[in-house]
Amino acid sequence: MKISVIGCGYLGAVHASAMAELGHEVIGIDVDERKIGELAAARPPFFEPGLPEILTSATASGRLRFSTDMADAAGAEVHFLAVGTPQTAGSHAADLRFVDAAFEDLLPHLAEGALVVGKSTVPVGTATRLAERLAEVAPHATLAWNPEFLREGFAVKDTIEPDRLVYGVADDAAAATLDEIYRAALDAGTPRIVTDYATAELVKVAANAFLATKISFINAMAEIAEATGADVTQLADAIGHDARIGRRFLNAGVGFGGGCLPKDIRAFSARAEELGRGDAVAFLKEVDSINLRRRQRVVDLAVEALGGSVNERRVAVLGVTFKPDSDDVRDSPALDVAVQLKGLGAEVVATDPEGLENARLRHPQLAYEASTTEALRDADLVVLVTEWGEYRGLDPADVRDLVANPTVIDGRNVLDPASWRAAGWTYRGLGRP
Repeated sequence: MKISVIGCGYLGAVHASAMAELGHEVIGIDVDERKIGELAAARPPFFEPGLPEILTSATASGRLRFSTDMADAAGAEVHFLAVGTPQTAGSHAADLRFVDAAFEDLLPHLAEGALVVGKSTVPVGTATRLAERLAEVAPHATLAWNPEFLREGFAVKDTIEPDRLVYGVADDAAAATLDEIYRAALDAGTPRIVTDYATAELVKVAANAFLATKISFINAMAEIAEATGADVTQLADAIGHDARIGRRFLNAGVGFGGGCLPKDIRAFSARAEELGRGDAVAFLKEVDSINLRRRQRVVDLAVEALGGSVNERRVAVLGVTFKPDSDDVRDSPALDVAVQLKGLGAEVVATDPEGLENARLRHPQLAYEASTTEALRDADLVVLVTEWGEYRGLDPADVRDLVANPTVIDGRNVLDPASWRAAGWTYRGLGRP
């Protein structure tokens, strides 16, 4: 099919590339000339495993083009809205200005029978509002909502081989069009849920709220474990064997971050308040609070480990991205910890396989070192806060002589305490004895 993808940030660039890789004819539209120039040259403007390969393949085939002119979307049968919805300044609510602007700019270019498909994460009720506007201005087109469930680091796989497809539609014809687009996934057995606009919008935010709650639950248990001498990792293993609970996302540590979970649960709470149902999701405020407390706990452990003060002490911070296999530092717990330690007077040296450039743009006051070895050299304290494979695989005996003081804080509980202690390190985890 002929497809346009409006908005070529993280979601849009991956979606456009994947749709072209699946055989569709795709044009990506964005107002950012630099971003469009990079994508057109098959250079992703962000790090995502697998994206360079499909972007290169799709552009070389001629099935994928990019433009800054919305008029170039005119020939498409289906238009995906993949515009960002950041948190509004001074509020927890989602900022819909970019979605609304892209939608209005697209309206004059909709052909007869065109389908506009929302993929952006929006407050419930947005799709109905846009559908009403579409009926007024372009009644020859229809609207659907098709939420994304991408995991950074796995976004290409999640787009080409999704674990489910959700369609919020007003008629069977829209569902049939989406079936044609996602034929490869459907033929492979991907579950398909066809529902109304409101349910489709709620699926994404409800999923993120549940995941955030599960992470904060085990971090709350870590607080209890620290007060009692229990081991939260073993606790998670034990309760994770219950099929009703499951082990995934029960990893205590410095908490979640990134451009989705924190923003989305806050926007969900704000929308619930607008609907007069704030009490129903009031627990999400505590979920957010627990999550932020874990960052502070890592900082407190660092101060404790260095005898009550980190002032003028060299601290190696391993990781600045919010998760491994990404260069995203938005609301990153790792970067937050580094900044807090710097604020307390520490000589912070941060390292990361992919995120240093983005971190430097946000916090130039920190010292950055591309080499893990050099970051560790002469450190008084090592703080692991992003669980990159490189850091998980460190040999404690090999790096023991690099540091000035062999003390490590495992902010992700991914190191083996026995191995590190046997190699002469003082090991501190979160919720672990």
